[in-house]
Amino acid sequence: MTIEGIRGFPQDHTKALEYWHRAGELGIAKAYVNIGYAYQYGEGVEVDEKKAIHYYELAAMAGDADARHNLGLEEERVGNMERALNHHMIAVRAGDSDSLKEIQELYSKGHATKEDYTKALQSYQKYLMDIKSDQRDKAAAFSEDYRYY
Repeated sequence: MTIEGIRGFPQDHTKALEYWHRAGELGIAKAYVNIGYAYQYGEGVEVDEKKAIHYYELAAMAGDADARHNLGLEEERVGNMERALNHHMIAVRAGDSDSLKEIQELYSKGHATKEDYTKALQSYQKYLMDIKSDQRDKAAAFSEDYRYY
């Protein structure tokens, strides 16, 4: 990735944003997450929360779980706990363990029901069962980097 300045190339935020826009237009949802992150944290652009949310929404509509998680965090920040819960539930169904932790936190603070948390746990368990394979288990046993559960 150009933004990180790896393999001897200098950091070039402008070029990274250009490539991410092109990738997003070609259907790569993660590219929109990267653009959203750039706007959220001012990586090569001025911080712009509205643009960050816009790009996270584009990525979420394309199925990206990280984008859903980020939208859930934003909804929590502004006090829309029901919308936050909905975003996190979608992310959990796609395997996002951070959103599962957020739902647990919402439950502990009284913003989600026991049913919501149970449903999230069941959804995450179903996701893990769906992706389980001998090859993944062997990789996970080989290195913590490959752990998927």
